[in-house]
Amino acid sequence: MAKAYFMGIDTGTNSSKGALIDEQANIIALHSTEHSMENPQPGHYEHDAEKDWWGDLCIISNALIEKSGVDPKDIKAVGISALGADCLPVDEHCNPLRKAILYGIDARATDEMAELTELYGEEQILKWYGRPLCSSDVMPKILWIKRKEPEVYAKAHKFLTGSSYITAKLAGRYVVDRFLGLASFNPLYDQKTWQPVPELCAPICRPDQLAEICEAADVVGCVTAQAAAETGLAEGTPVICGTDDSGAEAISCGVVESGKMVLQLGSSVYMILGTDTLVDDERLWREQFIVPGLCDISAGTNTSGSLTKWMRDELFPDAVAEEEKSGRSAYRTMLEGVADIPPGSDGLITLPYFAGERTPVNDPDARGIFFGLTLQHTRAHLYRSVLEAVGYSINQQIRIMETHPEVKIDRIIAAGGGAQNELWMQIIADILGKEIATPAVTVGACYGDALMAALGVKYEGFEDYASLTNFIRTGEVYTPDPAAHEAYKKYQAVYDVLYGATKDLAHELGSL
Repeated sequence: MAKAYFMGIDTGTNSSKGALIDEQANIIALHSTEHSMENPQPGHYEHDAEKDWWGDLCIISNALIEKSGVDPKDIKAVGISALGADCLPVDEHCNPLRKAILYGIDARATDEMAELTELYGEEQILKWYGRPLCSSDVMPKILWIKRKEPEVYAKAHKFLTGSSYITAKLAGRYVVDRFLGLASFNPLYDQKTWQPVPELCAPICRPDQLAEICEAADVVGCVTAQAAAETGLAEGTPVICGTDDSGAEAISCGVVESGKMVLQLGSSVYMILGTDTLVDDERLWREQFIVPGLCDISAGTNTSGSLTKWMRDELFPDAVAEEEKSGRSAYRTMLEGVADIPPGSDGLITLPYFAGERTPVNDPDARGIFFGLTLQHTRAHLYRSVLEAVGYSINQQIRIMETHPEVKIDRIIAAGGGAQNELWMQIIADILGKEIATPAVTVGACYGDALMAALGVKYEGFEDYASLTNFIRTGEVYTPDPAAHEAYKKYQAVYDVLYGATKDLAHELGSL
């Protein structure tokens, strides 16, 4: 009897990754490929959807089939995820009409956010979102296209996210999952019926320009003949709706009930904590999560891996050269001497707002800072300070979550590329004063995509998720050092006020 396999592919900010698993959730093959993020002007971040999203998927799908030797007919379902609240207008043939406007790191629609806030009123916005409008919302991005690129807007058949576009290319159907659709497109869809609300869509777009909402693990179609020719998959292979990368990563780590939290350490940081109810806090976000009946409270730090990558490219050219020569990871070379520097980097604090910031400040015009530099500091201090800055940001947001009595945090799981940096994980555990675990399978969101593909066709959806959670095992566990935690408390106090003390100056500097 032929085995059944399930494929998951995730598209991220700087790379795409894919996994092929069997019925016991064992990884059969992995593949990844990199792409670039375009930054045509300050605050604008874009991808070429045809090349970076669909092109990557085709490369990875063919590679997984070749590496595994699996007959494509034995791949019983495909699941995908992609960056969160992107905005991509396409024509009636699903051809992109412009570069994709990326998620919360793209801050171009600030005027549109102000316009919509004035139109609807701050009180109504808070009622819908539980927070002010921010750069992670799709509605202002669509309005930006309408205002700034009317010729593109006039041709737009649909406004899609990354996952919607890739699923449409695979299966020929325009869908977005409930988790992403009801949160990122809020308030354009009715929260109960999942249908577009004509009167709320009117200032933004036509209702028919929005995708259909489905559950993430719903089978929404099958691989078309054209997609089969490009991906190597068998025509007729079931395709699930899919979701965003952070949600898929949370699923891969077992965030299926209240109290479980994932820290996704990729190009940015995204934190998702399962909750029993929607928790309103203007500084954070809340949604109905992928798992039916479960809510979440979430937060996002714009730069994490993108900041360490910037440091690698700009401050450690010798480490890059060594990697090209010997194959030794530049990031591993960058860590030399960092562990010997005490907590707090000898009085150096980094504000990691190098691409503006999402939560908790919701300020696309925020700027990064190295604060406290002296002639005694080295580039190793700078690097450690950047690693600590991400920890400070995570801790700041977790402490905001814990101000709500109904919020509980029973377990924190760190995932993504950053979770493979053992020193970084220990630094974050020490700053938080909380135990952090990593999953045994650390390949990321693509593993969650493959699990959800299995849920869509083999199991009874999320009602039978327990059948797969038995396969999710814990990897490393990082226990905080009490002395380091006490030392970090003093630096955290400085970090917490640094943005407020420099905000006006940063805005003035940016305006120049």
